[in-house]
Order: sequence, then structure tokens, then C-alpha cells
Amino acid sequence: MGDRWHVDVDRSVCIGSGLCATGAPGAFVLGGVPRQSRAVEAEADASEGLLAAAESCPVEAITLTVQGSGEPVFPPEE
Repeated sequence: MGDRWHVDVDRSVCIGSGLCATGAPGAFVLGGVPRQSRAVEAEADASEGLLAAAESCPVEAITLTVQGSGEPVFPPEE
């Protein structure tokens, strides 16, 4: 893919399902009270695994944008 993505987890929406941390353990961790996800790093190399983890979130709490341009990766613009 070659791009870098900005990774954000909306903690007001996150329900702590853990699917993102399971799917991309190097990118997301669960913690805190309540148990919620957070990005390990705000920026990450674009990858299919990271995209799949964002897509697996049952409440779409994860957003991915192209670093620099802000172009949405997930969720896609309608």
C-alpha cells in the first residue's frame, strides 16, 4: 500500500469487543476502565491487517485516514 495512516479510536463509541486487538495486536490494545481499545500509535503503515481490524469493529469506532491528506480510508465516504 505504501501510505501511512492516522489511526483513531472513538472511545465514546468503543464497546471493548476486542476484535481489533485480536485482528491487529500490534496496532490496538485494550485497557482502562471501562475496557476499551486504543491505538498503540497514532500513525501506522497502511496494511490489509489494519484495515481488516477497523472493518471488524461492530460499532465502527475506528477511523483510518491517509496521513497528511486526511483522505478517509475507513469508514469510506458515502
